Amino acid sequence: MAIHTKFITKVLGTAAALGVVAAVAGPVAAQDDTFIEQARASGQIGEQADGYVGAVKGASGDLKARIDQINIKRKAFYTQLAEKRGVTVNEVAAAAACKLFENRVGPNQYYRTEQGQWVQRQGNAPVQMPSYCPK
Repeated sequence: MAIHTKFITKVLGTAAALGVVAAVAGPVAAQDDTFIEQARASGQIGEQADGYVGAVKGASGDLKARIDQINIKRKAFYTQLAEKRGVTVNEVAAAAACKLFENRVGPNQYYRTEQGQWVQRQGNAPVQMPSYCPK
């Protein structure tokens, strides 16, 4: 993903000024359901550096369908926000990933790095943030 820190900073900076950071993380997180939360807690799924949810080791039909539903909703939300902010959908998704990695990946949960590797967060150790996230 060719995302530059300055664009993420623009998205997050604008978002912070307008309270949109919560608008990104809130609706994105609210799209999850109990089934997805259980799948996340059991290590079947995780957040990805592209702002979407993914299956850690493949997914059954029902789980795959739920992941697809969440990602469709996320893309629709990212698209609306991108149009309002004058940035690309990928930039909004990347900004969301920064916030989701920071606030959503819990202890012992999995996340997918920008290099495509699934990593399990060890306890409260810091999450390996994508390079495009502001420091």
